[in-house]
Amino acid sequence: MSLPTLSTARLVLRPLEPADAAAVFRLVNDYSVAGNLARVPFPYKQSVAESWIGSTGEQATRGDGHHLAITQAANEGGALIGCVGLTLSRSDPGEAELGYWVGRKFWGQGFAREATRALLDWGFETLGLDRVVASVLSDNLASQAVLRALGFIQTGEGVQEFMSRNRAMPVLLFEAPKPRGEARILPTLLVVACALVDGDGRVLLAQRPPGKQMAGLWEFPGGKPEAGETPEAALIRELHEELDIDVTAACLAPLTFASHAYADFHLLMPLYVCRRWRGTMQPREGQALAWVRPARMADYPMPPADRPLVAMLQEML
Repeated sequence: MSLPTLSTARLVLRPLEPADAAAVFRLVNDYSVAGNLARVPFPYKQSVAESWIGSTGEQATRGDGHHLAITQAANEGGALIGCVGLTLSRSDPGEAELGYWVGRKFWGQGFAREATRALLDWGFETLGLDRVVASVLSDNLASQAVLRALGFIQTGEGVQEFMSRNRAMPVLLFEAPKPRGEARILPTLLVVACALVDGDGRVLLAQRPPGKQMAGLWEFPGGKPEAGETPEAALIRELHEELDIDVTAACLAPLTFASHAYADFHLLMPLYVCRRWRGTMQPREGQALAWVRPARMADYPMPPADRPLVAMLQEML
């Protein structure tokens, strides 16, 4: 079977070419990328990239693997930013394993989720897959969030050898069954968030504490409005409960919003900006806090809904 070319709103997924070896080598020869991949060595050599790219066409011809380059759309320059693939099970033709990576400079922009969604749809519809499995390092919270946003369910835990780390590492195991019937209508959840900006232009991020959903990820403070509350009133209450600060509605400026589909609900999240408050800030819910320069926010793993807001803040600040 020939490899497809798939297009999304911002990306083109296409067969890998020999000329891609330099870009693959440059992006993967970064321990923050290679260290999360089980089947690549580190340091990563360009000759390894060349050999692997050559094998992708052979795998597609045999029908046991379908690996594509993730590139930006032509109007964005067409640069290769990562790869995504499906490796078919030798024992079960209805099962495939999902693998993907995105270069570090492209993290936090939703590219992995957008690319994997397109390949999953193609795999279910064209290859006739019944289910897709995946594994991810137990401390790779960002990749876990991508899988959950795609509808993957954690099915267990395991240990896997990582060539890049020269040792076995704990992993979480995930599975996504083939969608059945009509798409489920998800309930909409309203959550308000605030970008608190200090006098040095830094933005406050709060880390979700252990025991909460998506624990360990960094987010903008805020929460759900109670019955009868306006978004501004909810945010004033949440900031006081979470951080022990007092904010007035006049100091809350709406900037943008996030709209994101999770597995069980659709999140609508207005983002406000606040530069003035009263009181000494302190974490009242056991959360870690960090004042972060806008250019460094991409270094902090965030829930999928929060990530698109970073670019708007960077442009404003």
